[in-house]
Amino acid sequence: MQIRSRPRRVARITPCLRTAVAALSIAALLGACAIPKHPDTSAPPPDPFNPAAAQLLDDTSWVLSAWKNADGTVRTVPSKDQGPLTLTLSTEGGRRHASGFSGCNRFMGTYMLKDGKLSFGTLAGTRMACVSPGGDIEKPFLAALERIDRTGVQMRPPQQMQLILDNGETLMFDRSDK
Repeated sequence: MQIRSRPRRVARITPCLRTAVAALSIAALLGACAIPKHPDTSAPPPDPFNPAAAQLLDDTSWVLSAWKNADGTVRTVPSKDQGPLTLTLSTEGGRRHASGFSGCNRFMGTYMLKDGKLSFGTLAGTRMACVSPGGDIEKPFLAALERIDRTGVQMRPPQQMQLILDNGETLMFDRSDK
């Protein structure tokens, strides 16, 4: 007994179907290449007092922009044209080294970052005598660097650092390009 097979039909792709398949393929490829919206753009800013944020302070430079006393009053700080108070934190040479300008003199020493807090070792400085406003703020500024209770760091623009002192005063620094 002989079995006969039926002839197979070959499906033909019409030009209209070919165009539709090509258009769908292109649309799928373009959809896959679209740049998604990054979820962080709408996220609230991170907590500047998160202990991990202080680790971002290595190899940065700062300029004192504001000083708020514990009672809420504001202390006058020298402006950029008067010789601003500066702070540079460097890890060059494998050691943490702090330096800056304190209003009249330059200072230098070591710094530490531990448990989210910036602290300084003994700071040494030049010994020039000043009668300028920078000379009036120098001693309180250097004393403040020895009394840091909390450190806040905001690395999103505008980049800022806050030093909260043990007496409730707040020193606000703006990031410097130096």
